[in-house]
Amino acid sequence: MRKVRVVYRKYDGKLHWHQWMTYLGEDQYGVWLGAPAGAVAQRGEEPAITMDAACVQLFPRDKWFTASFNDVPAKTEIYCDITTPVTFGDEEFTMIDLDLDVVKRRDGSFYVDDEDEFAEHQVRYDYPPDVIRAAQASCDWLSGAVRTEEPFLTAYKTYLDQVR
Repeated sequence: MRKVRVVYRKYDGKLHWHQWMTYLGEDQYGVWLGAPAGAVAQRGEEPAITMDAACVQLFPRDKWFTASFNDVPAKTEIYCDITTPVTFGDEEFTMIDLDLDVVKRRDGSFYVDDEDEFAEHQVRYDYPPDVIRAAQASCDWLSGAVRTEEPFLTAYKTYLDQVR
């Protein structure tokens, strides 16, 4: 089983979320990694947390997002982080978290999170205009896609079955 360290950083380079996951495969949507219930994740240097539910993450090639698909009992079914395109290494995937999140709850409700943080960080970290445009465009597209398009409808379920 190939293990991959997933590392999200903030625009200033500060360590954000990170964890080890298992490589599950690649398809037309990107590279899929998974973690069973009980896996640990950590935000920066904070204490590690134990995940209550299995999850899989999609790391698309040359796109400005990553997506997490959570098993029950998680209330959040799909959680998309708006990021820079992923840098793929053999043992580590890295990206810059650009604050915006597109969230679909298990009950079907949907929202965009951290728009205030995105606006604040544009100023604090001096996001270049092309980064702002790409992040916003990705957020806008995901706002519809998570409710109407693959891989957000059923494609992820095969991968989730592998880590249950």
